[in-house]
Amino acid sequence: MAVDPYAGRVGHGPLSFLHRLNPLAKIAGVLPGMVVLIVAHELAVPLALIGLALVLIVAGAHLSGRTLVLLLLTLPAATAVLTVSFGLWADGERVDGSPVLVSVGDFDFTLGALVVGATTATRLVGIVMLSLVAGLTTSGPDLVRALVQQLRVPYRVGYTALAAYRFVPRFGHELELIRQAHRVRGMARGRGPIAAARRWVGYVVPLLAGGIRHAERVALAMDSRAFGAHPTRTERHLVPFRVRDGVFVLLLWAATAAIVVTLGA
Repeated sequence: MAVDPYAGRVGHGPLSFLHRLNPLAKIAGVLPGMVVLIVAHELAVPLALIGLALVLIVAGAHLSGRTLVLLLLTLPAATAVLTVSFGLWADGERVDGSPVLVSVGDFDFTLGALVVGATTATRLVGIVMLSLVAGLTTSGPDLVRALVQQLRVPYRVGYTALAAYRFVPRFGHELELIRQAHRVRGMARGRGPIAAARRWVGYVVPLLAGGIRHAERVALAMDSRAFGAHPTRTERHLVPFRVRDGVFVLLLWAATAAIVVTLGA
């Protein structure tokens, strides 16, 4: 699936409210939760914040069934793997005297190590889940427009970074065209690592040439539009910070504070 950072706005259903919020509101709303997860030492707080983020994503994001299933399957699997991994590296002195769950030779995996690993794992997963609240529902252009219009980031910086970011899907598209051309010419024959390496070496030169041509076209287009000639630019699409954005931020802050006060003790 190719992601176009310049993709236009897409109409979503009435329940997909996250797509209609200002990108900065979504970032500001989850930021306190991320700070809490960095310093949290209890298992209940990260679990509650993960649940809050999951509810927001499921209820407010327009996700395909495949993406939703992948998210729901990856979340517990990643948490389990990270729990065991961090539990193996837990300080033995901190969990001394804890009940032994698994014993392999001289190594004992205790309940305390499992709790320490679970706490660290849920903190990391919680940060990722909170970042997905904005990441899954925000397009690149809207984020740049919000940064330029609300935070007064120089448009030269914002739109230059966005133009560079657009090279990623562009390279993916050109790589697919090069592969198809090689298959048509019978240049994609052979199996095994040597044949694969030979094919990839053949992709480098045309891909680099295509990247240079695309960079020249982008530079000419920006120059023809007097990019950088004036301190400000007129925006065709406005991304205002509305009352609903402020309400969303305050509600999310209140929910985060309630979780910390209720479960932090």
